[in-house]
Amino acid sequence: MNKTLLSVLLWILSVLLMASLAIYQRSTGPTYPVKGKILLQGKEHSYKLLRSHNTGMDAPFEMNVPEGITGLFRYKRFKSHDQWTSVELIPENGLLKASIPMQPAAGKVEYQIALVDNGKSHPLTDEPVIIRFKGAVPDFVLWPHIFFMFFAMVFSIRTGFEALFIRRKTYFLTTITLFLFTLGGLILGPIVQKYAFDAYWTGWPWGHDLTDNKTLFAFIFWLIAWVVLRKNHHNRTWPIVATIVMLLVYLIPHSVLGSEIDHTKTENPTTEINE
Repeated sequence: MNKTLLSVLLWILSVLLMASLAIYQRSTGPTYPVKGKILLQGKEHSYKLLRSHNTGMDAPFEMNVPEGITGLFRYKRFKSHDQWTSVELIPENGLLKASIPMQPAAGKVEYQIALVDNGKSHPLTDEPVIIRFKGAVPDFVLWPHIFFMFFAMVFSIRTGFEALFIRRKTYFLTTITLFLFTLGGLILGPIVQKYAFDAYWTGWPWGHDLTDNKTLFAFIFWLIAWVVLRKNHHNRTWPIVATIVMLLVYLIPHSVLGSEIDHTKTENPTTEINE
């Protein structure tokens, strides 16, 4: 096959693989809303339970329900000594509504919604849903971070293909991958983290934030690949290993083991939730 055509096809495949990983991360991470349907009076009704919301305001819940349906909303701060608080859902123009109490950045609330039909309770989920509050990240920081991380992954995959099939530009593509990853993950990433959770870095050696740790882990492998290729442009092993590591890193859902407040370490068992 003509090398130019092969290169174009590998670029297309790299973009498609990255898009697939991005969709996977978005739909599997702990910040993705819990969505579902419930049968009420013979008809299915959709619901969405938020698992991430900006601090500074309560997080909303609302659901369109048939006449006569009521509901209960129970909640407490996650990792706290709080007792469960239960309130009735508020009916308004055919909707049932609730407000999940605002928390500071990295604060979490676990909550559960149950609809009541003819005296019978129907929980929307078997277990409570956990929502994390975060600071608002300005678009001028967030979108460049997403852009550079997206293309770092595209170039990572393409570099792996280059090492496997063509080999001519492996060092060049590795350099671009390392640059994009450094800018998106190690420069803009901590800035996003600072806006969202008031800390630039919560991974190793100061914390266990998996997003920070996996970013550092993948960066180390790409740095090693780049150093090796500077001395030997024909090396295939390290860029392929770095690509595999990057793929494995992106298979870990985003925000797993992320920043959170543990109230049990700072408050006694009598502390109540701040509403």
